[in-house]
Amino acid sequence: SCRGSKAMNISTEAGRLPVLVATFFGAGLSPVAPGTVGSLAALPLAFALLHMDIVVATSIVVGLYFLGLWSANHLEKVLGQHDAQMIVIDEAVGVCVSALLLSWWFLGVADPYLLLLLSFLSFRLFDVLKPWPIGWIDRAVGGGFGVMIDDLVAALMGVLAVAGSYFILLLSSI
Repeated sequence: SCRGSKAMNISTEAGRLPVLVATFFGAGLSPVAPGTVGSLAALPLAFALLHMDIVVATSIVVGLYFLGLWSANHLEKVLGQHDAQMIVIDEAVGVCVSALLLSWWFLGVADPYLLLLLSFLSFRLFDVLKPWPIGWIDRAVGGGFGVMIDDLVAALMGVLAVAGSYFILLLSSI
């Protein structure tokens, strides 16, 4: 396939490890909705993180963020374009951040599968719609930092939306 040969050419130029990281093990090479596929591909990792010690889980996500920063910077230089569709490590980190923050918010009482569903849906909603400040960050901030930071903000806004909705539902039931 054309997509496969493109990945081969890029991994030859950029090096296999940056491509593997940036595409989240190839999820970003999906011909359809690579951001959504990257987010879905991160759900098993997010599920595992929910069952780890909080310090370990946070350390893994922080490490993944910095790997994303490095690989996105590297691929941007090779491809000569900002936030190429194949770079989905930012979506993977966004879903994991969302899942961890929601698990902290609900203090482990919510079903992990519900947390993953809410993490995925709320993150993708904000990542796709890009309301302010996400859209502004996406346009104004370059490099690997720009690739990663708008998805972190999308994750935070998604978590705030879910937590706020839950709070409103609680208040309305009183």
